[in-house]
This record gives sequence, structure tokens and C-alpha cells, in this order.
Amino acid sequence: MTIAQNHSAANDIAAPLDLLLVNSTKSFTNRMTPNAAWARFGGSLARQPITVAETGLGLARELGAITLGRSDRTPARHDKRFADPAWSGNALLRRIEQAYLAASEAAERLYSAADLDWRDAEKVRFALDNIIEGSSPTNNPLVSPVGWKALIDTGGLSAVRGAKAFIRDMASKPRVPAMVDPDAFHVGETVATTKGAVVLRTKMFELIHYAPQTATVHQTPLLMVPPVINKYYVMDIAPDRSLIEHYVRGGQQVFTISWRNPKARHREWGIDAYGKALVEAIDAVRSITRAESANVFATCSGGILAAMTLAHLTATGHGDKVASLTLGVTVLDQSQAGFASALASERAAKAAIRTSADKGYLDGNAMAEMFAWLRPTDLVWRYWVNNYIQGRSPAAFDVLFWNADTTRMTAALHRDMVMMGLNNDLVTAGQATMLGTPVDLGAITCDAYVVGGIADHICPWQATYRSAALLGSKDNTFVLSTSGHIASLVNPPGNKKASFRSAQVDADVAPDAWLDSSEKHADSWWPDHLRWLAERSGPEIDSPAVLGGPGHEALAPAPGTYVHEK
Repeated sequence: MTIAQNHSAANDIAAPLDLLLVNSTKSFTNRMTPNAAWARFGGSLARQPITVAETGLGLARELGAITLGRSDRTPARHDKRFADPAWSGNALLRRIEQAYLAASEAAERLYSAADLDWRDAEKVRFALDNIIEGSSPTNNPLVSPVGWKALIDTGGLSAVRGAKAFIRDMASKPRVPAMVDPDAFHVGETVATTKGAVVLRTKMFELIHYAPQTATVHQTPLLMVPPVINKYYVMDIAPDRSLIEHYVRGGQQVFTISWRNPKARHREWGIDAYGKALVEAIDAVRSITRAESANVFATCSGGILAAMTLAHLTATGHGDKVASLTLGVTVLDQSQAGFASALASERAAKAAIRTSADKGYLDGNAMAEMFAWLRPTDLVWRYWVNNYIQGRSPAAFDVLFWNADTTRMTAALHRDMVMMGLNNDLVTAGQATMLGTPVDLGAITCDAYVVGGIADHICPWQATYRSAALLGSKDNTFVLSTSGHIASLVNPPGNKKASFRSAQVDADVAPDAWLDSSEKHADSWWPDHLRWLAERSGPEIDSPAVLGGPGHEALAPAPGTYVHEK
């Protein structure tokens, strides 16, 4: 598997969307069956007999042409599944390939013809994608030319290795092909290597203070708030690709929260507990740096918690503790926010809540499995071919290693997140609460910088834009990065293919209109955000000689201890 393919996969993986993960608690069969949506899909097609008949006759005619060798159908240029020359050079394989492509196109035509509302369309799309991708002849070990070549080249060992890998992967969740060897990287040695120290440890989190790499630093510190699913170190993934390292090199005083991986005994940690933890972290950062306020940069579910906490601080007269708010791939407005929202129903939500309540948590591996099936070609079947059919080990890639290092979500937080998302509470002022305070995102007045990913299938960029519009910030910048959920954030400068668009958010301007009017910039958004932060980080002062401060002395070197908990 090539580096480019691993980067493509990284575009699609992510810390699971921490809202409406109802499907993660269902069985594999139930997840793949859209139930009543199928009936409505069939009913819609039944009302279009001419369309169905034309599609069926067209497919029959093309299959006849394929059988006679008269079809010129070829895979799309971006479809790498049929890259092996045997698919075009062997007459039988060419016919199998063409028949599959013709049938897939017919299924797509029927899907497009169906008149479905957005929820049913998302559910049927999910199941249809998995049916189409799973039935590809490239996944069949009896047909796959790369499988036969591997079998010959290894004297049959590829089949043995593939069978062992299959048995190992299916033995426990997530029951999908491994995307990376679990021993490919070591936390603190090859990933999460930026120097720093734990300066605060509570029962919920560790606070890491990073060592300055410049003679002077900005007075106002930067607090990074990661999601509550997956480990924090996606923001410190590797030297020269670390967002934390980038800010440290840019003269920022950087701190990050490393959430504890909760167990069943922590089942009662809900939104209020995490909000209280954020307030404690903000106060600790301010105390250590002797600054009046802190810049906060939060991602995904961490962004939801940070926005709600800032609304609480604002309502209680302490909004000035936060100098600016940066949100990365964060959805606050759940209306039509992709497949996860489409799954939402009160009945399904309550069933999911009962499941997590029984265990005390929602399992991160179950969520990782669910989201792998959202992009079956890149996250399932590519590794099926590599690991099982070819009997090869997956390539070492740090972001995929991080993605496999999942954590649990407490039952209480899962309940709170699911119900808040189901009702889209954050859109209406006062409908949600944080620490007993009604949440009004429009009351947040500090400057905001919101980042979305144009190919993000977890947090669609249109939803992140609508979410940015909920904030009351007068200086509210929205940045649209290339790539998907994670690759839009792990986006170091120097990538010639990278670009971003930026412009102010206007609640009266629709996402597509914003896109048309925004300014395009080459390369990564990281330097732009560093400049934006510097303007809001106060004067430069001498770098601190030691990490931490009175009452917050260094307890352990970064990356700390919580990051190692399984």
C-alpha cells in the first residue's frame, strides 16, 4: 500500500462524531439495514415503472454487449481498484469488471431517480455504498489477480498470513481489517514527541505545558482542547507535522488537555463534568502564565464542550477569561449534518442510551467500526485486499495508528450528547444548559476562527459554517481547508496540493454563497492562524525558565500518563 493511499485513508478517518452515534450500539446487520427507508425507496421506484424498466433494459443490453466483447466501458480515472493490468488484459476479468461497473451504474441511476427525503436518502446511500463496494470483484480472492500473484510469489504463504490476519481482526471490535500494525509507533517516542510536562492532573484530565522553543513568547497562552474520543496527540502527531509544535515554534505558550480514558466507574461524567474540567484547565493556564485570559483552540466534540463552556462563562460574567475561540471541524448546528444526523430518531437514541448505560460507556472500538463503514472503499475494502487477499501487513502511518488508539465515552456524556444533538438544542438560546446556565452561543463575543474540511464526511463543512454563524463574535472568520476530517487539521505547510479559503462569517449568507465570495490561498491555513493568534495573544515576554508554576509544578514529562491508558 502506497503512502498516497494511506494519506487518502487518513482523509476519511476521524475521531468519531461525538453526536448521534446511535448506530454504533447496533449489530452489524442492523447497521447495514435502513429498515423503513428501504420500503420508501422501493415505493418511490414503484411509482416510476418506466424509469425502472428503462434502467433494467439498458443494463440487459449492456451485459449482452459485454458478453460479446463489444463494450468499451472502463473504470473512472480515479478508481484505483482495477489498476492491475490483468483487469484489462485478460478477457474474462475484463468482462467481470465491466459487468460490475455496469450494474453499479444502474443501481446509482435508480438511487438518483428515487424521490427520498434527506434522511432516507442518507440511510439508503449508506447501505447502497456498502453493497456496491462490497460486491466489487476486486474483493473476491478467487478472482483478484493481485491475490493470485501474491499466492504464486510467496508459495502460498500469503493465504496463510491473510487467514491469520482475518481471524485476528474478526475476533474483537472493531471487526474491520487493521489499517496499521498496533506496534508500528510508540506514544512519546515516535508520536506525541514535543517536549513538555504535565503540570496538573485531575481525575478527568492531565494538563500538559509545552517547553518554549523561542527566546520570547506571547503573554496570552493557547489552550488546546481535543475531542473526548481518541487521544489528544493527533495535534502532536509527529515532528514537522505537529500542530502543537507549529504553535510552539511560532512563539505561543501552548498547553493541551489530555483526557482520561474513562471506565465504567466514571459513567456519571456528563456534559457538566467536562465543562467544569474545562473551566479548571482555563484557570490553571491563566494562573501559570499570570495572564488575564487564554486563547482556546478546540476540535470536534471538544469544540462543542468548549463553546458551551464559553457561553456559561459569558453568562456568569467571566467571558473575559477567553481571549479568542478557535473551532476545528466542530458541528454545533446538527440540522442535516450528514449520515449521523440522518440516523437520529428518538426511539433509536433511547435504545443507544440504554446500551451505553448498561455498560457504563460507549466503546470507542464500536464507533471506529461504524465510521470505517462510512467510507468502505478506503477504510475497509482497500485493507481487505492488502491484508487478507495479498497477505501483506498494512503500511505504517501515524494518523491511522492514532485513529486505532480509541477511547471510551462515558454513558452520561453519550446520553447528553445524543439528546442534545437529536433536538439540535444549541441552535436555540437557552434550550441546552452548561453547569446550570442556559447556553446562548450568540452571547459569545470574543473573536472566533472556525475551520472546516471540504471533504469532511463526519462534520460536513456546510454544517461547520452554519455552526460558526451561531456565535455572536463580531470578528468571526471561517476557513475551509482542503481534505477531510483529520487531514484538514493535520495540514503542515509545504504541501503544494493544499489550499484554503477564508472570509468572514455572515449568518445571512448561505454556505455555497460564502464559498463563491471567499478568497483562496495556497498552502496550509496553519501560518494564517498563527498570525491571527499572534494578533490576539498580547505582547511578547521572556520565555519561562521552567514549566508550570506555583501549585502547578511539573509532575511527569509529556505526553503524560493518561495517554497510555487503554
